[in-house]
Amino acid sequence: MSDAAWSRLSKETVFSCPYYVLSHDRYRLPGGDVADYHYVDIPGSTMVVPRLADGRLVLVSQYRYLVGRDSLEFPAGGIKPGYEPAFNAAEELREEAGYRAAQWQKIGEFAPYNGVSNEMCHVFLATELELVGAEPEATEFFEIRHVTPDAVRRAIEDGSLWDGMTIASFRFFEDWQRRESR
Repeated sequence: MSDAAWSRLSKETVFSCPYYVLSHDRYRLPGGDVADYHYVDIPGSTMVVPRLADGRLVLVSQYRYLVGRDSLEFPAGGIKPGYEPAFNAAEELREEAGYRAAQWQKIGEFAPYNGVSNEMCHVFLATELELVGAEPEATEFFEIRHVTPDAVRRAIEDGSLWDGMTIASFRFFEDWQRRESR
């Protein structure tokens, strides 16, 4: 189906804050009908899979207010205005986990909430890590964890790691790891 058959007639900002915009579009369907679409307009995000020299992965544990519990996650964040995804990823790794990486590789991209948001998350593998000290934002409180890939897999299987973006990014990491081991 051609995307040209779906044409935007208008776009309205319903609400705006520093992290996202709630938008309302009127659009024409392929058959000619006009419809409404309400969605969260997000300029994108990045998630970093930091890999230490010994093969362990760096994750952060943080309290997630909306679900009322701690969440084990890879460092991540929304793309800030004017930032490219790779630069944003490097900033998030430093801010949240306190590491700088000498080597970067994009290993995937996915839509975290397709149908509700236009956000695309860019996933990067960071290696040759140097500890430089975390600089979290005022609302961020992290506990840094160094975890083997097998422990991450078990945490996903037993439900103790439940963050969808981390689960998707770990899958990209596993695919990368399989390709590298050939």
